[in-house]
Amino acid sequence: MIGKLKGTLDEIAEDHCVVDVHGVGYVAFCPTRTLASLPGVGEAVTLFIETYVREDMIRLYGFATALEREWFRLLQNNVPGVGAKVALAVLSTLSASELANAVALRDVAMVARAPGVGKKVAERIVTELRDKAPAYSGPASGTMGLKQELGDGVAPAPVADAVSALTNLGYSRDVAANAIAAAMKAAGEGADSAKLIRLGLKELAR
Repeated sequence: MIGKLKGTLDEIAEDHCVVDVHGVGYVAFCPTRTLASLPGVGEAVTLFIETYVREDMIRLYGFATALEREWFRLLQNNVPGVGAKVALAVLSTLSASELANAVALRDVAMVARAPGVGKKVAERIVTELRDKAPAYSGPASGTMGLKQELGDGVAPAPVADAVSALTNLGYSRDVAANAIAAAMKAAGEGADSAKLIRLGLKELAR
């Protein structure tokens, strides 16, 4: 099984790229986010690979990070009705951290932005991966607990009110939650919503 390719970028197409490894060109199907992050043709490239073996074909899926590959596996192995095509669509639309945040916040609409992913499939993704988001959240891990509380509707009232106030100002729920999480560290326990909002806005203004 191929788990990683390190070579020279030979070609970039609409849904795949070709990596030349010592004269052998490997075709790797990738999310559009991964394709957009690739260097120029002829430059060195590394892709994390998920290998699919079927009776009639062998297909490689490539990702910029190991975390993206893990989400690709999670989506297919844990969510009924989600195959490689839908998983690629989700990871083409959301980064690994954004997907973890959407799952934690139960943000069905954010997941449903992916092409071919309707509301029902997005709801299944949010529900089935709920418990796995913290372990696969990458840089978002520091605020994951707060986001899950917000998604479950059990966050303390001042915190929920502060996040709501920032979203009413036009910030996404994810951005608002990150700002209030930072505000909570600065304000300490027992801060009221007004103080959290003020500190959250300062955080957003940086």
